[in-house]
Amino acid sequence: MRIGETVTFGGSGLDRAAHLRNRPEELGLMARDPEAGVLPLWRGKPLLVGAAETEAPGWLAADDAALADAPDRVFLGLDEGRPRFACDLSAWEPEETPETLGAFHDPSEQRHPAMSDTHRFAELRAAMTRLTARDAELVATARGILGWHATHRFCARCGHESHVAMAGWQRLCPACGAHHFPRTDPVAIMLITRGNSVLIGRSPGWPVGMYSLLAGFVEPGETIEAAVRRETFEEAGVRVGKVKYLACQPWPFPSSLMFGCRGVALTDEITLDPAELEDARWVTREEMMAAYAGEDPTLKPARPGAIAHFIIANWLADRLD
Repeated sequence: MRIGETVTFGGSGLDRAAHLRNRPEELGLMARDPEAGVLPLWRGKPLLVGAAETEAPGWLAADDAALADAPDRVFLGLDEGRPRFACDLSAWEPEETPETLGAFHDPSEQRHPAMSDTHRFAELRAAMTRLTARDAELVATARGILGWHATHRFCARCGHESHVAMAGWQRLCPACGAHHFPRTDPVAIMLITRGNSVLIGRSPGWPVGMYSLLAGFVEPGETIEAAVRRETFEEAGVRVGKVKYLACQPWPFPSSLMFGCRGVALTDEITLDPAELEDARWVTREEMMAAYAGEDPTLKPARPGAIAHFIIANWLADRLD
């Protein structure tokens, strides 16, 4: 798919400068560069500034008072020569913790008392389509790597607490010497068509009327194409024949790489797995176009910014080349 990398988080040519990760002294000097910036995240929410078209990551100086108690900084790379770092401020406790925190839709925002009123921690899903391609890649990278550190503090080999190394891109176990690297889970997400219709489904707990493409994790020893066929049959009972890769999207919720594919259904009878899907249905191109135009109150398409929304929109526009 020629426009595959235009998907949100699809890549902006960020110079990750991996050769600097084992040079702590050099990175320390770079962090003090006036052009450098540190992006704090609070419980998965990036610090943002501005609104609507002007929304952007809330980069702070390395010596900002709000970062005084921040743990290790992760080096994200060079943004047009400007050093970029990220840190986790999840230990900070706001006066109120909303019930929506961690939910599929969290509209709450948190403001740190040591930061400007224009800065707030906000859910990335709501802001991702308003960020530039470069900002989206930086924020997604920060969210993914910090999320990995939060859930992988202990050595998987011996159980001892590990330490951050290589500017945040490794964890080392001081007890057994094991090296641990950030993980990304491969997920197949598929546009399954039969004639003029596409197969969509919804998971329990999703917003009312929201549907998306079927998706599932790729298992060890399995190809992406095989995962498309297996997941479609397991979730909806539909057999799939030919499968074609379209595009991929890093998905930092928390750490997946979504492999977008197109598959041709061999059968159309749906048999739901209720543990996976609340509902699944075939929708014609015309019905989906009405949904994307906001003309069908019973059918809400996948969230803008998600690869499912991107693939369906390009299917409707006949751009899956």
